[in-house]
Amino acid sequence: MQGLLHDVFHGRLRSGEHLVTRTLAERFGVSHTPIREALIALAGIGVVDLLPNRGAVVRRVSEDEVREICHVRRALECEAVRGACGRIDARVLEGLKSDLSGLMGANDAFLPRFIDAARNIDSRLHDAIATCCGNAFLAKELGRLKILFRAFRDLSWEHDRSRNDYHRLGEEACQHLAIVEGLISRDRKKATQSMSVHIISGQKYWSRAMPEPETKSLAPARPERTLSGRTPV
Repeated sequence: MQGLLHDVFHGRLRSGEHLVTRTLAERFGVSHTPIREALIALAGIGVVDLLPNRGAVVRRVSEDEVREICHVRRALECEAVRGACGRIDARVLEGLKSDLSGLMGANDAFLPRFIDAARNIDSRLHDAIATCCGNAFLAKELGRLKILFRAFRDLSWEHDRSRNDYHRLGEEACQHLAIVEGLISRDRKKATQSMSVHIISGQKYWSRAMPEPETKSLAPARPERTLSGRTPV
């Protein structure tokens, strides 16, 4: 499923394109069954539409939908961090705090190298919160949606890296550190408020990585742009 999602978000599978199971199976070197399962899962998170007698079609994810996704994510993640407060192993939290401190002290000349570290910390923190939230259904729902959340996250990081814009590194590290410190001190209010700030901030980066909306015009049609903002070759 990650391979399919990656192709959609990077324009290899374009909005409105019909997805043929056999073609995808050959591309990824797997049988039809995992492809069908992946398409059902992608339909469940709103990336493709399953149409009667037509199979799967790639959807265009709009900026409004990104905002709605972030609203849902904020509700889920804030509830998860509230439940995880006091449940996460102190060694895990101290490890995250140490790594975040190192990230915040990164030398400007090496900032591009720290993007992978920032993504790793983000994944570790959110996974620890989901695992320890004390609500199995919530943890499962976060697990189901995290592939979508992380696809947006990675797309936005690629957008920033292509523009040599690394301001986000320090900003996000500070947000993560505030969450971790709230969890260490078992301050539910601080941890929850810090998570809310983090998700709202992430929406800004996710949205600006989206393509500009199409407008109707009498002028000759411009090449279609992908979710990554690139023109397909």
